[in-house]
Amino acid sequence: MKWYGCLLIVVLMVLGVPCSVLAETESGARKTDDTHEFTMTAVQAMQLAGAMVERGDIENAEQILTKTPPMNNAALEIERWFLLAQIATRRGDIDSAIEIYRTILDAQPDLARIRFELAVCYMHQKKWSRADYHMRLAMAGDDLPENVRGLMNYYRYIIRQNKNWNVWFNFSAAPDNNINNAVGGQECVYGVFCRDLPDPVSAMGYNLTLGGNYEFKLSDQWRWKSDASVYSNIYDLHDYDDLLLYVSTGPRFIWSRGDVWLGALATRRWYGWRGYNWAAGVRINAGYDFTRKLSGGLSLQYVSNQYDDYGDFLNGGTYSTNIHMVYSITPSIYTVMRGGIAREKTIASEYSYLMPNISIGIGAELPYGFGVYFEPNFYWQLYDAPQWVVYDNVFAQITEHDFTQRYSISISNNKLDVWGFVPTVVFSYTRRDSNMWQREYDRWAIEFTMQQRF
Repeated sequence: MKWYGCLLIVVLMVLGVPCSVLAETESGARKTDDTHEFTMTAVQAMQLAGAMVERGDIENAEQILTKTPPMNNAALEIERWFLLAQIATRRGDIDSAIEIYRTILDAQPDLARIRFELAVCYMHQKKWSRADYHMRLAMAGDDLPENVRGLMNYYRYIIRQNKNWNVWFNFSAAPDNNINNAVGGQECVYGVFCRDLPDPVSAMGYNLTLGGNYEFKLSDQWRWKSDASVYSNIYDLHDYDDLLLYVSTGPRFIWSRGDVWLGALATRRWYGWRGYNWAAGVRINAGYDFTRKLSGGLSLQYVSNQYDDYGDFLNGGTYSTNIHMVYSITPSIYTVMRGGIAREKTIASEYSYLMPNISIGIGAELPYGFGVYFEPNFYWQLYDAPQWVVYDNVFAQITEHDFTQRYSISISNNKLDVWGFVPTVVFSYTRRDSNMWQREYDRWAIEFTMQQRF
């Protein structure tokens, strides 16, 4: 259809003359009674509907989009649903728009513009954490115009300013084949005096994590942030049950490309339903956006540890420094790099250690609603002083050095959404090697969990 034909259709629609749109390769017009019927190609129909949405004529645009027959062209069908989501947004029906955008991303997760629009919808709903997640991925789209990228930077700042609360909840069940980190076997001195070491114990565990944070706005840039969480592992063998309470509070300062938070913190832990230890200290968390694809963070922390039992040996302090970098490779693939070092200083020097760690993970949003994340993690535990152990059938003083490697992969599916949570399966394998064989172990677990949908 020539340009004047499209113009004629627009004029007729503005005047209220009814017309229908048919997706054909040849176009023309004919008059039946008082109804004018025009034909146009599917491409022309989408172009016309898009122009109408742009100028706010959403009623006629919706008529074209809903009456156009199914098109054997994936790109045009995506354009149709994209425009319907735009119409839903203009009407204030954000839930419908989100559902449409998610359906599109389930089919083609690498569409940066769709992910951007989804992030904006979450901003409308004040779901800032979800908005931030999708905005970061959308900024990896290399085909986005520069003005849109600039708008994304501004929106990231708005998200950072308004992300004033968040609540998280997670429940999971996991069989564990070595809950006690045991190596088993027999330990002998001079080949005469022997004892059996504990064998690995299998158990079924249930994990519950509940937490939240809130930021009280002091000014455009200053906040007072507080957070608290409860972490628990409950096993069918209750001697291994674990419960940890955590709370922190302090001022937070934000600016266009980053933020910094200074907080006092305290924790209390129970193990086997007996008091294990408590800790109190201070931490500094900082984040910064280096580029539209790369962001990072730094955490510095000190806590004083006090143990209910064995305090004469284990009381002391822990210093830790950790960094992380998140890089959005594409609108659907990202990588997370972490590294750090911790220093545990105890009364008894043989329990003091230095622990460096590093991990590199990669995640992807896949078609059909699947999400996957794989991360290998490595850390070393280097103790300060020797301790008496059985080594090569004799008592000897050995300074323990351990190396632990852990591999985990999680798989989820957004199509199985239940009240904002999606089922996730996590497979993990842990191996610790040591110069003291009694400290070595293998451990695997399969975790079935419900995680917040992003």
